Amino acid sequence: MTVTTPRWLTPEERRAWLAYVQFSTHLSDHLNRQLRRDAGMTHADYTLLANLSSVKERSLTMSELAERLKITRSRLTHAVTRLQEAGYVDRREDPASRRNQLAVLTEEGVRLLEREAPGHVEAVRRGVFDALTPEQVTQFAEIGEAINAALQRMDADSDEREALPWRRR
Repeated sequence: MTVTTPRWLTPEERRAWLAYVQFSTHLSDHLNRQLRRDAGMTHADYTLLANLSSVKERSLTMSELAERLKITRSRLTHAVTRLQEAGYVDRREDPASRRNQLAVLTEEGVRLLEREAPGHVEAVRRGVFDALTPEQVTQFAEIGEAINAALQRMDADSDEREALPWRRR
């Protein structure tokens, strides 16, 4: 067994990390409060509906939706059930595979998003983009893209290692 020394954060990396943790917590709270106040829903529910609205036929399998949202199937099932009871989502059998269910955005769900999107976009603008210069917006996008790409590579590497037949579970 090889023991390695931790790669501690430099003072500037620590400053950046703590700033990210703090602003992501505040931003999440800001967006949740706005959506609860204006739409009676959480940011997670809004994101679920927005994901469905952005795809062909406004439907995804439950597995695809769970992967997009990075949540467990159990948590997704609870969210979809709640949104189904509110009339925003339907659940249907997937004609391509009877083992899968589809989450489908309803017309009422589309109307909800159309009604609430302007207020949500304003909350995002006030919480993020109004605080940044145009150059910082470009940097913010590049930073987000770089981190997402690195995380996707790590996920792919992890999935590949887990699929190896000699790997113990």
